[in-house]
This record gives sequence, C-alpha cells and structure tokens, in this order.
Amino acid sequence: MNSTKEQLKDKLQQALVAAFGTEYIGVDPILVPASNPKFGDYQANVALSLAKRLGQQPRAIAQQIVDKLDISDLCKPPEVAGPGFINLKLQTEYLEAQLNAIQADPRLGVAKAKTSKREIVDFSSPNIAKEMHVGHLRSTIIGDCIARILEFQGHDVLRLNHVGDWGTQFGMLIAYLREVYPEALTTANALDIGDLVAFYRQAKVRFDADAAFQEAARQEVVRLQAGAEDTLHAWKLLVEQSRREFQVIYDLLDVHLVERGESFYNPLLPQVVEDLDKAGLLVEDQGAKVVFLEGFTNKEGEPLPLIVQKSDGGYNYATTDLAAIRYRIEQDHAKRIIYVTDAGQSNHFAGVLQVARRAGWIGDDVELIHVPFGLVLGEDGKKFKTRSGDTVRLRDLLDEAIARARTDLETRLEAEGREETEEFKARVAQVVGIDAVKYADLSQNRTSDYVFSYDRMLSLKGNTAPYMLYAYVRTQGISREGNIDYEQLGADAKILLREDTELTLAKHLLQLDEVIADVEQDLMPHRLCEYLYQLSDKFNKFYENCPVLKSEEPVRTSRLVLCNLTARTLKLGLSLLGLQVLERM
Repeated sequence: MNSTKEQLKDKLQQALVAAFGTEYIGVDPILVPASNPKFGDYQANVALSLAKRLGQQPRAIAQQIVDKLDISDLCKPPEVAGPGFINLKLQTEYLEAQLNAIQADPRLGVAKAKTSKREIVDFSSPNIAKEMHVGHLRSTIIGDCIARILEFQGHDVLRLNHVGDWGTQFGMLIAYLREVYPEALTTANALDIGDLVAFYRQAKVRFDADAAFQEAARQEVVRLQAGAEDTLHAWKLLVEQSRREFQVIYDLLDVHLVERGESFYNPLLPQVVEDLDKAGLLVEDQGAKVVFLEGFTNKEGEPLPLIVQKSDGGYNYATTDLAAIRYRIEQDHAKRIIYVTDAGQSNHFAGVLQVARRAGWIGDDVELIHVPFGLVLGEDGKKFKTRSGDTVRLRDLLDEAIARARTDLETRLEAEGREETEEFKARVAQVVGIDAVKYADLSQNRTSDYVFSYDRMLSLKGNTAPYMLYAYVRTQGISREGNIDYEQLGADAKILLREDTELTLAKHLLQLDEVIADVEQDLMPHRLCEYLYQLSDKFNKFYENCPVLKSEEPVRTSRLVLCNLTARTLKLGLSLLGLQVLERM
C-alpha cells in the first residue's frame, strides 16, 4: 500500500494542477509531520515556493490549493495557517482502517522498493594481524544496519569486508615467522602462534632494531609478490588466524560479511595503471605515476596528486580501490556502492571516485556513496582509549558491556526478590550488553563524534536499548498476564481509537514505512532509532493511561491488537538495527 505521506502528496499534487494548470505537474509538495499537535498531523508547504512564480501571496495560493483538495477519505477539512502552510489532520476512521489493514501483513505495511537494485555495502575492514578495536565498531555496526535495511527493502545486497590482507607489513611478519616458527613455512597444518597482536609488536621491535632483518623483510615482500610457495603459505597462515579471531567478534555482534581483501584485486592493478594511461589521465611525477585531482590543492595552490603507482613500482590503497570499483561495477553489476568508513577518509574517497569517473568507469546508472562517521570519545571528551593510553580492543569493550549488564540485572533481581536461572541471566546480560553498545552508536547522527558511556547506554531511562527492550517486554507481559496468544487474535479483531494516547500511538505506528524509506535513501540509522524511541515512549504513555486486560469488549481486544502491533513494530525496527529482543528482563 502507498504510505499516508505518499497518498497526501499525490492529492496535493492533483489539487495544485487543478488550481493552476498542467505546467505544475511534477512539482513536489513539501510535506512533513507537524511539529506541534495543534497543527494537525502533517504540514504541507506548497505555496511559499510558488509565490514568486505565480505572483501571488502564499496564503492566497494555499487557499486555492485547499479549494481543490479532496482528502475527505484521509483527513478532516484542511486549514491554511501562518504564511501559507496547509495543516492536515488525519481522520480517526482512516487511522483505524490503516491499522486494521496492516495487522495481517508481516511487513507491517512497509512496501518493498519499487525497483530492486544490486547494492554493495563495504564495511568493517579490519587489518590482518591486528586486533579489531573500537575504531572498527562504528563501521561494523553502521554498515550492518544499512545492509539490513536495504535487504528488507528487497535489494540484492553484497556485504563486503575489504580486509587489509596485503602490503609491506607482511614481509616483516613472515620474516619473523620464519625465525621463530620455521616449521610454519613447511607444515601443511595451521599453526596457532598465540596472540597475533603481540606477535606483530614483537616483529615490529625486531624490524626497528635490526637492519639485516629489515632487508630480510623486504625480500619476503618480493617473494610474496612473486608467489613463492613457502612465503605464500606463511601469509595464508597469518590471514587465517586473523580471520578466526575476527569471526569471534562478528558472531558476538551477529554480523555477516563476505570477505574480499585487498589481495583479491592484486592481479587487476597493472591494468588499472595501463587504462588510466590510455585515458590520458596519468602523469609521471618524481618517478611515481599519478593523476592530478581537480579541485584539490596543497598550501601553495598546486593540484594534489593521487598516486596509483609508486616510484619503486609498487601500488597503494588508491590503486586497489580503483580496481575494486571496476570489479564491483563490471563483475558484481552493482548499481549502488556504499563505503562505510571514518570521516578522515573522505578526501581519499573523493579523490578515488573522481579519478574513476574521469576514466569513464562509473556509468550514469551507478551511484557511489561514502558514508562517513565521527570518532568514539571517552567521557573526558578525548579519543576513546584505555587508562594506559592504548586503543580499546573491541572484544574487551563488548565483554565489559555484557559484564555490566549482568551486574545491573543481578542487582535488580535481588531488589525484586526474583530467582532466575543461570541460563536466563546469561542470555539477558548478553542481549542487553550487545544491544546497548550497538544502539548507543546507531542512535547518534553518524557524522558526529559521540561519547562512549556504559552507564548511559545501559540505563533503563532515556533513548537507550534497555528502554526499548523494556517497552517490548511490557507488551509480552500483557500477553502472559492475560494468557493471550497475540497471534490468535485473528484478522477480525478490530482497532477502535477513542483515547488521545491511543490516537497518538496509532499515528506513530503508521509512520514506520516513511522512516524506513528515508533511511534507505539518506543512510542515517539514527532516524530509525529516534522513531523507535518515540514509539516506546508513546506506548508507555498508552500503557499508563489505557487499561488493556481490565477493559470491556470490544475495547479490550482493540487495545490488545495495538499492543501486538507495537511489539511487532519494535521487534522489526530493532532487528533492522541489528538488535535482538527479550520476552522477559
């Protein structure tokens, strides 16, 4: 079904054409949810933008549109307000009909995208032989959320993990591996070398202190690039051990990815350089092959170069990213490619995308988007680190969140005099802890920095995951208390809206499709978080003011259906954020 907003916009467009002629076909009426209940449910701003074009006062234009506006099936009579806004208040009968219609719909009235696209979301992207840290948190969580929403909308989504599995650092690691675990280069069995990060640090100390070791490391890079069997075997061991450690994090976060690292594109890099040269874009600068970027200059006002082949013949990140763009468009047939990385990489992507466009590799039907995000800060307002100044390991951060959620739960159980099984406590602690971390991140405007606070994110009050989970648990508590199976209410169970808090909740439930459509386009997950927070708040007010189980029929059944729709909406919305729900807390 078309959303309420789409129906209203269509009718406003028709009224505009009826009032002023067919030349106004295609004018997009600006329609937003009203900021104040006294304005109704929506406000249309059609007149203000047309005042100069029509040579009339905005209020006069708005009145002529209203005179032609037939929305009696949706709204009460519209009103012109202020400098020319049109206030629209939805009919109670329309709201009841819409809610009753979505009861039987597993998608709760959210239509799939009109056209399914092949979309790629490039996210997470840790480096081999280095642990995932708090810096990978935002990319992983935001990327997963975007992928979930695009999948729900019916798009063919490829979730790519562009891991850093190639480069000169592997020469150092393989040379050190050859020294301390020489058998690793000959045995067919995987070798557990213990803490890979500690191994990396030890190799770095060795590299910095010994010129002979540095030369050995450089030779290993040469051997790796040449495909020497023992060196390649050592590289695969390192990659596989990192992959296993990354998977522990991904399993904990319930994130699924297809790994396609930098090494995947190695065979394609020479062709990238050759084709840029053929396109007349390549320039030799101080021995390196570069493309000078348009609109990017240094302090002296000189054009900045994007290096695609270094003076020693090696390649870099830009070359790999250019090869990846071509492969994703030509082989994966992507129509939209979304890169989820920190804002510090904005210039890098702007340069790479510019070169790919100038080379003619990006068709008019392909969209490439960099989705930047800000930093995670500590409560001191500085970059989030441990007390010793180290980067926070992502596994430690998640374990701490689960431990704190467990402590909060046990304190609450003791205060309530409740006895619960170990299985229950472990399950609740894990869901609350992981959900809290994810939601705290996603509920922020992704372009902003945010302060990481366990106390705030685990609070049962405010815009937090536990607050949302508690609202869902309330809906299930009603079901248990009344011994009611929501699924057995049936399609014949009708919603009747009588109280203000019922109407407010109903209107909000019907905005889910609009919110998801917005996030699909602008890739801002915090909009869905805000919607779910407001839904939880409105449901709690309904719960406090409208008795459910003690009401007489048909009000009792109506309110049970409202509770069930709220529960299903919360569960669906939270699942699109990558969050799980609980039946009890």
